[in-house]
Amino acid sequence: MPLQQALDVALACAADGARIARSGLGRARDIVRKQSPGDLVTEFDIAVERVIVERLRAAFPDDAIIGEEGTQVDGARRWYVDPIDGTTNFAHGLPFFGISIGLVDEAGPAVGVVVAPALGWRFFAQRGGGAWLSEHDAEPRRLEVSRTAVLLDALLATGFPYDLRTSPDDNVAQFTALQRDAQAVRRVGAASLDLAMVAAGWFDGYWERKLKPWDVAAGLLLVTESGGRVSGFTDEPVDLHSGRIVATNGRIHKALVAALGRCNPPV
Repeated sequence: MPLQQALDVALACAADGARIARSGLGRARDIVRKQSPGDLVTEFDIAVERVIVERLRAAFPDDAIIGEEGTQVDGARRWYVDPIDGTTNFAHGLPFFGISIGLVDEAGPAVGVVVAPALGWRFFAQRGGGAWLSEHDAEPRRLEVSRTAVLLDALLATGFPYDLRTSPDDNVAQFTALQRDAQAVRRVGAASLDLAMVAAGWFDGYWERKLKPWDVAAGLLLVTESGGRVSGFTDEPVDLHSGRIVATNGRIHKALVAALGRCNPPV
């Protein structure tokens, strides 16, 4: 099945979900903690996932679909859906949240769409076709990673796991060290947007641990299709299920991996 068709459907799914999410920004009432105080789900997460899954199942009945809010459908290719990445931001009315839809086949990430409904950003890519950004429905422009070549000059992004309060594998040591080794480190609160912003060249690099496949399946493709590099914490090939991701413009990749290893080797 042509990847362009899959991309077109994913973009349409994201647009449907974005309309629902925009209507709920800062208005969620049914907010539930899942396994930790920082891991939230709202009625809008569930509604967005439902509409995306229904459309994907109608278009690709033989594909698997795995959604953050519990969807599990078996099949050959796998769609990973994060209906609202950054639910804590969303629940507080902060516009830094995204909808992430990624398709993975036997060759790896194949299609990726990351939409920031409240910011007017629509990132998308298909394997071999480059990564693109349309802002406020303007004509898409092709993305390229940044040209920053030295870690000390780099603007980085990261995040913290939901079990930060209870697990020593918490990313705090790395965050503290990179605040000194890089120009600055930001924490946006949505992994899919962090990866998209590496692809756009706004961030030079990003790392995080304890991620889920639906957090990163789309964003990893955006980074590689914009000329960047992705790996695990020891520069090994990316494993969507390992939870550990490093994504950069390529130029600072080895330096970032080395810095992460020095301050706290991965568990």
